[in-house]
Amino acid sequence: MFIGHWAPALAAAGHRKAPRPWVLFLAAQLVDVAFFTFVLLGVEDMRIEPGATVMNPMDLYHMPYTHSLLGTLGWAAALAVLVWLALRDRFSAMLVGAVAVSHWLLDLLVHRPDLTLAGSPPKLGLGLWNHPWVEIPLELGITGAALWWYARRTRGPRLPLVALAVLLLAMQAVNWLGEQPAAMSAELPVTALVAYAVAIAAAWWLGTSRLMREAEG
Repeated sequence: MFIGHWAPALAAAGHRKAPRPWVLFLAAQLVDVAFFTFVLLGVEDMRIEPGATVMNPMDLYHMPYTHSLLGTLGWAAALAVLVWLALRDRFSAMLVGAVAVSHWLLDLLVHRPDLTLAGSPPKLGLGLWNHPWVEIPLELGITGAALWWYARRTRGPRLPLVALAVLLLAMQAVNWLGEQPAAMSAELPVTALVAYAVAIAAAWWLGTSRLMREAEG
């Protein structure tokens, strides 16, 4: 799951009490931002194993602090506390935390068994990356539905919304159709972190240009 992780963020952004979309976009990929940062620091590990799954060659063999359910809950709680301190709004904090937790639940659908509950076996994952004709329409479907929902719930110029949609589709196309890495290097986590930053910046632009329809009148 790549752009599908932003579907809960877009859906949540359609609530009139939601924080800015960029905050929700960060929440949706917080676990992966932490993971790829930890990979660069040598705290967690991955390797490239061609054929690991049909759609993804990553062997995510050591990620107890980010992709365990307990770890995800910890990251979600930390971000929720920061949002509460910034906004003093309990609902916004809880919404951000829920979006962050959704990352693990969506990963559970697509990963092969490499997720854990608390950093040690059993390892979990339903493996939809091995079933592209299920995973592809699922990812595109939930992302498209969330974009539609957000568009229905807000008003403002269409350009930022269209630009975000095109950006997400382009990112996903590169992820699915681009040349897969043959070996692990720092380029992979750095590229992922840059992609997340670009998407979050696009969400920031979106949030500065569209307002909730309930605010009219």
